[in-house]
Amino acid sequence: MRRIYDQTNSRGIGLQTVTSYVPFSILCAEWIEWDKESGYNEKTDKDNRRRKMRIAVCDDDETAVSFLRELIESYPKQGLCVDGYSSGEELLGAGRIYDMIFLDIDMKGIDGIETARRIRAHDRKVKIVYVTSYKEYAGRAFSVHAFGYLLKPVKQEKVWKQVEDAMLWQEEEAPEVKQVEFTTAEGLVRLPVDAIYYFEYQNRRIFIKTKDVIHEMRGKISDIAGRMAQYGFSVPHKSFVVNLYHVKNIRGYEILMMNGEWIPLSQKQAVQFKEKLSLYLADKMR
Repeated sequence: MRRIYDQTNSRGIGLQTVTSYVPFSILCAEWIEWDKESGYNEKTDKDNRRRKMRIAVCDDDETAVSFLRELIESYPKQGLCVDGYSSGEELLGAGRIYDMIFLDIDMKGIDGIETARRIRAHDRKVKIVYVTSYKEYAGRAFSVHAFGYLLKPVKQEKVWKQVEDAMLWQEEEAPEVKQVEFTTAEGLVRLPVDAIYYFEYQNRRIFIKTKDVIHEMRGKISDIAGRMAQYGFSVPHKSFVVNLYHVKNIRGYEILMMNGEWIPLSQKQAVQFKEKLSLYLADKMR
């Protein structure tokens, strides 16, 4: 683990806020699971990894599961990750949250309606498409906010249409991504706010530390602190502006970042910094 220490002041900076939207197909993959006894248990990889749309197929007829998986996986516009389950119990027991679920209604054990109700207790956003042989189930299906309803035998074009519609909905629901532009030694750079770990002032330069790159620029660290406060950044030391999103722990007068680096926490700033971190974390948990 690297410890970073250093010194003082600086001068003028140009930066501009930019708002953009990340398409669903390239969203950061935070693999979320729920704990069967206590509720949510998040396994989060904060790196910006790309992922495929995750889809589950659940039917107590294994032939139907295989057939539907093949139809979904043959979707031509984007690669999809498809898992198959032979019962509601198996799907719930897997402890995974999907973007979309193709779900049979008339199954042994827990039926599709009850399975969906239990899923909805944890996940309000997943797109549930019922696949069944019985028209009379339609009313019950929409009681759990079904996204779609397909009658067996299903046709490829109708399955693909459901997948495409789900993707369009996901894109509209995609979280807003804040970006900021900096004039650096390499020229104009646009960075997502969450990609920045901290700013450090050293040797009359400001260094912008991200996961993969360190950018260098001129400016006042106080100006950076003022501009970035609205995005959850705070000042632990006169030479640093830290992204609270990436703070892992505080030990004494040192801050451990998610990337394993240590940032100094001055006595003068300690109380205020800890208060801001507590408020930030409380807000994130709402």
